[in-house]
Amino acid sequence: MRRSLLIIIPAYNEEKNIGAFLDSLGRSELADRADLLVVDDASTDRTAQIARERGCAVVTNVYNLGYGSGLQIGYKYAVKRGYDYVIQMDADGQHDACNAELLYRQLVEGEGERPDIVLGSRFLEGSVSYPVSLLKRIAYVPFRLLIRLGSGKKIMDPTTGLQGLNRRAFSYYAGYNHFDDRYPDANMLMQMMLLGFRVKEIPAVMYPRLEGVSMHSGLKPVVYMFRMVFSMAAVWVRIRLFHMDQGGLDEAPVL
Repeated sequence: MRRSLLIIIPAYNEEKNIGAFLDSLGRSELADRADLLVVDDASTDRTAQIARERGCAVVTNVYNLGYGSGLQIGYKYAVKRGYDYVIQMDADGQHDACNAELLYRQLVEGEGERPDIVLGSRFLEGSVSYPVSLLKRIAYVPFRLLIRLGSGKKIMDPTTGLQGLNRRAFSYYAGYNHFDDRYPDANMLMQMMLLGFRVKEIPAVMYPRLEGVSMHSGLKPVVYMFRMVFSMAAVWVRIRLFHMDQGGLDEAPVL
């Protein structure tokens, strides 16, 4: 029987974390309803082997392309294989497996217009307490402000990688030049809301990384903050002033 849900897990050198994370997904409520895709970004360790041993589909990049490229490969895979929904989760174990069921329910249940994108947030009432460095807390301030000014919507966790998307959203992301393949965070949320996609934020359960090094370690959040601010401003100018990025909206199915 064809499954309608794909869980996309970008991974780079996560052999110390990915096994336990995949095992937890295998015990989750969605285990019998979801396929798992690990996008191995040219890891030099046993990441891909561990994923295959657990029965996951694995796409391995020949070269390291980055986190955003890993996600877009997953979106293209989902479009080609005919999935209706995707959930993206990190391979480092920071996203508790229980979040997958919570995001999926928001995508498929309820009356009226359901969200196109559901965000798992660290900073809503009901979220599990999550330690965040001072640099990252400072970075969140302009992101939240720009999203509020640009779209009129309040998003508390604009950099969360824990997201659920319906076919309309991930089909658009899979299109050429519709997705930032390096740093797809607050800028992509700004883009999607300005284009009329419905975005909802819910509390999530997340933990600090136990093993390995985060891609936002050290002073990287400072550089990332400035890059993201300019990227968000560019998104607003492209869509609001020049009415760009509209291509592909008609082809994206409304669910």
